[in-house]
Amino acid sequence: MKPKHKINRLRLPLNPIIRRRNIRLRQQQAKPTSQPRSAEDVQGLRQTTEGVIFIAREPITTTKLMQYARLRNGKEARQLIEQLNIQYDKTNCAYRIEQVAGGYQLMSRPVFAGWLKRLEHATAPQRFSAPSIETLAVIAYRQPVMRAEIEAIRGVGCGEVIRQLLERDLVRIAGRSKELGRPYLYATTRTFLELFGLGSIEDLPLMNIPAQLEIPEVVQ
Repeated sequence: MKPKHKINRLRLPLNPIIRRRNIRLRQQQAKPTSQPRSAEDVQGLRQTTEGVIFIAREPITTTKLMQYARLRNGKEARQLIEQLNIQYDKTNCAYRIEQVAGGYQLMSRPVFAGWLKRLEHATAPQRFSAPSIETLAVIAYRQPVMRAEIEAIRGVGCGEVIRQLLERDLVRIAGRSKELGRPYLYATTRTFLELFGLGSIEDLPLMNIPAQLEIPEVVQ
């Protein structure tokens, strides 16, 4: 009888994408089925969520809320926030939770702004010159935008104004253009969203701004 020859099978490494997918599937299979929470548990989570948002010094994302309040997912975090705001509205609270800069923050209602400004420890509102506001508006609506485009829209040089906005962390360098010389592209920051109470850049008021603008050549 002839001896049987063993066949060596070459095991090829799995594609990284397939490997990550298999890991996710195993993790999902290992997770226990989520049981509905009791009314007492929901109330406790609501209080915990409120406490986390209250103590946070800046807008807190749903990911961090899930971590600190031990929530199941972002959907549960948003549901708890909605329930809290319903409570605040029913009892005419002076504050509510608002979505700001991609996160959530406990904020006083605008109607009380005049009274709160009288407090000695209240943060003084930032003041802007007209050129700063105009430049910031152009960047916000046209971002990412080159300095040449900003100057073409405003009709004046903007180098010093842009530098001041960069120092105040309201504007950032978002990359380089593919145009000749690869000039910087400017965009707004998260600080800009927080300052103006915007959840995202999509919350800006709608304006009719031309898509294309002829940029004059700069004479050296």
